[in-house]
Amino acid sequence: MKTAEKLAAGWLLTLGFMFLTTSVSAVITKHTTLKPILPGIENQDVATDFVNREALYRLDNTATQGLMFGIPTALLGGWLVVGMYQQKRRNTKALMQQEQENLRFQEQTMLSQFYQMLQANNGKITLLGFAMQSQLPAAEAKEFLDQKAKEFNANFQVNEEGSISYHFDV
Repeated sequence: MKTAEKLAAGWLLTLGFMFLTTSVSAVITKHTTLKPILPGIENQDVATDFVNREALYRLDNTATQGLMFGIPTALLGGWLVVGMYQQKRRNTKALMQQEQENLRFQEQTMLSQFYQMLQANNGKITLLGFAMQSQLPAAEAKEFLDQKAKEFNANFQVNEEGSISYHFDV
């Protein structure tokens, strides 16, 4: 559907531009036709004006028809383009809101698991234990625990194997 809309908008804009260009070309040709051929002749008897009325009539018709078909076609194409742009913005905004809601939900879930682990372990949490419980990658789990440790003034302990445990006052 999107591709069909894009093609339709493109064709309408192109067609409208062609009609409008034809109209402008006819107007320019008409004005060029009405200019005197030899502007410097003093004796006006030598140069007689010959105006091709049928050609001027056709140029007028071409200009009028170009405007009649060009303006609505270009406007319709432009309207489709603007509609597609607005739809894309709405979709992007909805997608961003959905991502923010998912992030909030994940954060609430992590907080809930964090508080449950604190309560169950009397304030002691290990990085590996929290990562396993929350099913987060180790880097994200460490970042989360470091942030909470700063917020709640937790103590760190590193054992002989190098694993970090966080001690919160409960």
